[in-house]
Amino acid sequence: MTRAYDAIAIGASLATLDGDGGYGAIEDGALGWRDGLLAYVGARTGLRGDPATLAGEVVALDGGWITPGLVDCHTHAVFAGDRAGEFELRLQGASYEEVARAGGGILSTVRAVRAASEDELLAQSLPRARALLRDGATTLEIKSGYGLDLRNERKMLRVARRIGDELGITVRTTYLGAHALPPEYTGSGQAGSEQAGDANGYIAAAVEWLVALQAEGLVDAVDAFCEGIGFTPAQTRRMFEAASALKLPVKLHADQLSDLGGAGLVAEYRGLSADHIEHASEAGVRAMAAAGTVAVLLPGAFHVLRETRLPPLESLRAHGVPMAVATDCNPGTSPLLSLRQAMQLACTHFRLTPAEALRGATVHGARALGLADRGMLRVGMRADFVHWRVRQPAELCYWLGGDLATAVFAGGQRIA
Repeated sequence: MTRAYDAIAIGASLATLDGDGGYGAIEDGALGWRDGLLAYVGARTGLRGDPATLAGEVVALDGGWITPGLVDCHTHAVFAGDRAGEFELRLQGASYEEVARAGGGILSTVRAVRAASEDELLAQSLPRARALLRDGATTLEIKSGYGLDLRNERKMLRVARRIGDELGITVRTTYLGAHALPPEYTGSGQAGSEQAGDANGYIAAAVEWLVALQAEGLVDAVDAFCEGIGFTPAQTRRMFEAASALKLPVKLHADQLSDLGGAGLVAEYRGLSADHIEHASEAGVRAMAAAGTVAVLLPGAFHVLRETRLPPLESLRAHGVPMAVATDCNPGTSPLLSLRQAMQLACTHFRLTPAEALRGATVHGARALGLADRGMLRVGMRADFVHWRVRQPAELCYWLGGDLATAVFAGGQRIA
């Protein structure tokens, strides 16, 4: 007998997020899937027959809510070591420059990544990805950018691919060679308040590495850090031109600390996303809206750095720019291991509604990665979903921490 579904989940309500706003709630819902894709999304009473005869397996749930699997569209989760000492120095009033002189900053993580073997880097990074998964993330973006030479950028991207294979989740890799100048291009092991040394020479080398890494199938997108302490718009443009020649989509660490026109620059290339954007201008927001570029809000970094300049939220809403929410999981400025906690911080600091935050970590997070097959519960989408021990979806942003996810499915397979 051929069954209609491989499995059906019943006994919970659904937050489908299908539609233009709100949760897309279905009380006492049912979810059926076949061959890793959703084949039924609706009320339990709409099933044409007994679930036990319709499906090979019935997942009986005792209340709660099902949402799409969360999509963490901006992480630096592959790294070695930590920067807890740097965190302590900042709390004591140290500036960025003082932290760098004390051996902190991006280059301290570069040293740790370069010293680690690929297996050691995987062993350190895998628990972070597993923590994100346990709290509902079924899709992760992971950036390079702590290797800053061909061998170590390759190592980071290979580890990111291995994490996806190990955990059974989707990992999208982003090449962030234009993250900082390595010591061999600065003549120093330290980073200052401004990029120094041969930045143009470094970008030329980083472009060559991109070509090689793309040929090896390790790159899904290209990012850069366009900032006074990063790379100039002209240098960023060189990286984006190289990405475009390889038909790779781009995204950008844009306008986090100052307005260098990063939002407008990435929109010019019809980029997937502009991330951070606390200092983005009205013109930049309009350009994003016209290009379909997603705004990725990163409240973890805002929180840890105790920033006060908010992203242009009302302008983003007014121009209809989708707002994604991500962890920015990284060792220096956002050591955050829960996308749900990022949603809570987005509500607290940025005044997003719980529905906006949940959409930001699902529908819009998927869009920020160029993925049209996930982010909502709709027939034909991937069967990526999470069952939560909550009475209403707003609780996902209400609780500070806690163990709310009871089951996580990716492609119809239970993975947590």
